[in-house]
Amino acid sequence: MSLFFDADWFDAKLEERGLDRNALAASAGLDRTQLHAVYINERALEPAELRAFAALLGADLIEVSLKSGIAARPFEPAADPDARLANFEARLDAIDDWLNELERKRA
Repeated sequence: MSLFFDADWFDAKLEERGLDRNALAASAGLDRTQLHAVYINERALEPAELRAFAALLGADLIEVSLKSGIAARPFEPAADPDARLANFEARLDAIDDWLNELERKRA
């Protein structure tokens, strides 16, 4: 679940381009109900959806990600420590890959 989706920022960016929320939804393959859930903080965006929003809005992917809020992660108190560490390492590797891709696109 998203903790804070900056609806005003997204609406302003859409207005700058003469677009509406329907265009935003279509860019990411979402229907209006799914986009509404994002706007009211009941659904977090997937990475591909974030990239689609950034492309449509002509905005930086990091800024779009930040304006989309932070996804809450479920707490898993009984998880095996080794498995949790492996999960953290995999997530950090994914972040590194994402940052490297972003740097290549900027070069």
